[in-house]
Parts: sequence; structure tokens; C-alpha cells
Amino acid sequence: MNVIYCGVGGQGIVLMSNIVGEACARKGIHVVSGELHGLSQRSGSVIVHQRIGEGLSPLIPYGEADVILALEPMEALRYVYFLKPGGVVITNTRLIHHPYETENFVKGKIDKYITYEEIVENIRKSGAKLYEIDALNLAEEAGTALAQNVVLVGALTALPDFPIDKETMLEAVKASVPEKAVEANVKAFELGYNAMKKLL
Repeated sequence: MNVIYCGVGGQGIVLMSNIVGEACARKGIHVVSGELHGLSQRSGSVIVHQRIGEGLSPLIPYGEADVILALEPMEALRYVYFLKPGGVVITNTRLIHHPYETENFVKGKIDKYITYEEIVENIRKSGAKLYEIDALNLAEEAGTALAQNVVLVGALTALPDFPIDKETMLEAVKASVPEKAVEANVKAFELGYNAMKKLL
């Protein structure tokens, strides 16, 4: 399985791929990842390629990703060209407007902000199977807004073709987050998993 993880700097994109990588290691499944951070400290784009399977290079060729897991919907649209025909996009519903977009709006270079509805319409036009998860709301329900990334990892795990079982993924979550945050992140994972099951 080829997975693209994406979002903006500070959302915990790399942690998502680390959790899946940890679970693969526990199951003896070969996995390789490649991280491209961009200007991640300035709300810039962050993308991680992850390939689960034997003998693969880290970077996913265009049109060969099975899943795009996006913490920010504009980033899902930005990288949709990596998706294979009929592939899956799981996106957070929380839109984060880029500082450059705000600057252009304030200076009158654009008339309005892009809307969430416009973004998802364009993702659907690509032919992707789109699943929308309110990760912020679920993370807050779990006890911390910082767990939005783990909510989406739970959603990824719920996919029928995902090659790692839920129990192993939960163990990987526990091993990958700080001890004081384990309880909230386990709950966040469960909430994301259950939310995705309802959409399938």
C-alpha cells in the first residue's frame, strides 16, 4: 500500500507515518518512508511518502498512491496528482488559510478566500473516493486538539485494504506518543476508527 500523508507545518504529519512505520516493524512488514518538509515552520506544506511492501523506493510515483491522508484539505487537493485512479482521500474538514492567501486578501489581490466546499468539489472531480473526517472535533472529544493526526490514523486503519490490524496499530500509537498523552491519543484513534467505519 502506498500512502501520502500531508498537511501544514506543526500538525504532526511525520508522527502519523511514524505510527504506521512502528506498526509495520511490529508485524515484520517492510516499510519505507520519505519526508519532504518544505517551509514547514511557516505554515508551509509537509508531505510524507510511505510505501508498505517489499523492495520499494521511498518516493511514490505520480498516480500510484492508494491513499492520501490529509490533515488539511487544501493540501489533499495540492497532492491529488499522486493518487491512483479511484484511490482514497481521507481529509480533515478543518481548513487552514495560508498566510500568503491572507496577505493577498488584505491587499485586495483576491476577492475572497477559497472555501472548503470548493476544495472538496475539486478533489471529487479528480475521481477520488473522498472521506471527510472532523478530526478537530473528535480530537477535542478525546481530550486534546493536538491528537487530530491520530484521529486520522484511526480512520486510515479502518480502511478494508489497510494491511495492519487495529490492535497492532493501537500498540504503535502507545509507543509513539508521550506517556502522559497515551490515554487521549488512544481515544482519538478509536474515535477516528469508528467515524471512518460509519462512512464506509
